[in-house]
Amino acid sequence: MKKIIEILKHEAVLFVSAVLALASAVFVKPDAYYYGYIDYRTLSILLALMITMAGLKRLMVFKQIGEKLVQKMGTARGIVLCLIVLCFFFSMVITNDVALITFVPFTIVTLTLAERKDLILITIVLETVAANLGSMLTPLGNPQNLYLYSLSGMSVAKFVMLMLPYSVVALVLLIVCGIMFAGKEEVEAKEKNIYERAAKDKRKIVMYAITFTISLLVVLRFLPYYIGLALVLALVLVFDAKVLKEVDYSLIFTFIFLFVFIGNIKRIPALSDTLSQVVNANEVWVSAALSQVISNVPAAILCSGFTNEIPKLIVGTNIGGLGTLIASMASLISFKQYAVLEESDNAKYLKVFTAVNVVFFIFMALVYVIL
Repeated sequence: MKKIIEILKHEAVLFVSAVLALASAVFVKPDAYYYGYIDYRTLSILLALMITMAGLKRLMVFKQIGEKLVQKMGTARGIVLCLIVLCFFFSMVITNDVALITFVPFTIVTLTLAERKDLILITIVLETVAANLGSMLTPLGNPQNLYLYSLSGMSVAKFVMLMLPYSVVALVLLIVCGIMFAGKEEVEAKEKNIYERAAKDKRKIVMYAITFTISLLVVLRFLPYYIGLALVLALVLVFDAKVLKEVDYSLIFTFIFLFVFIGNIKRIPALSDTLSQVVNANEVWVSAALSQVISNVPAAILCSGFTNEIPKLIVGTNIGGLGTLIASMASLISFKQYAVLEESDNAKYLKVFTAVNVVFFIFMALVYVIL
């Protein structure tokens, strides 16, 4: 029973999505239409990217880049700003959760060695905001962007231009916060790891660069998704099959269950009409509000079934990732890594996290209103 409870805690969204899918199947019996519910293109790209990022993370490629940049900083402010900016820009390409999995532990080690543990809490909070806001600029940045981008038929350039004003404002605010909370005291990031890789690992890095390129070609619609996924799986099975054990497949199943739930709801006229009335003309605010309680990935999938204004959902679910701890599931990654520290103060973390997120949400909402 304890193991089951622990699994439910870690995979709450997966569990809820499964229950919703099963409950909806009571009213709409499984039939041939179920096959059409699934967005196979999104799932294929997501899986290919997850495999690629898991492999590069295991080879510590991102950590090595981060260390080299941080070692060039000589002040507490410089280190904090560098860590925040790393999360912001890396999340655009490697996704917000991978950015936080990579850089939050590195932040804890770096600031501890620099004897600035007092900056760990605020730095992690700002890194989390940076990862969630940096990732909104590109279709690759987070799962809901990838899904909504595929659904919209937009070009990458149009997607980037849609979110660029929000990203620019976010980056300015993050830099201002970093300057405010960290001083100019001279410090040194003492840990200097030496990365000596065997030829086999170097080949794997090249291979993952190729799988990322393949994924990008699929995103850009230069390559069919089924061919792209087949190529990625073939390369990984040949060069690094063990990495397949490290992929978080729960996200894939969460998407599938939500697709089934939304597909069934659309076939129940009373519910479908009601949800369409609620979502239509209020896409940004409804999706942002829903994100606070069910997180932005399920909110994106749910709302997309009842409106054609996909660009508004892109904005709403991205700024909706700010707010509660579950508004973006990536935020839980940071919190869990902070909570295991001996000197952690979880209550203080939640207060600071909420306050910072509310401020950033207000600014992002103002950008939307102005635009």
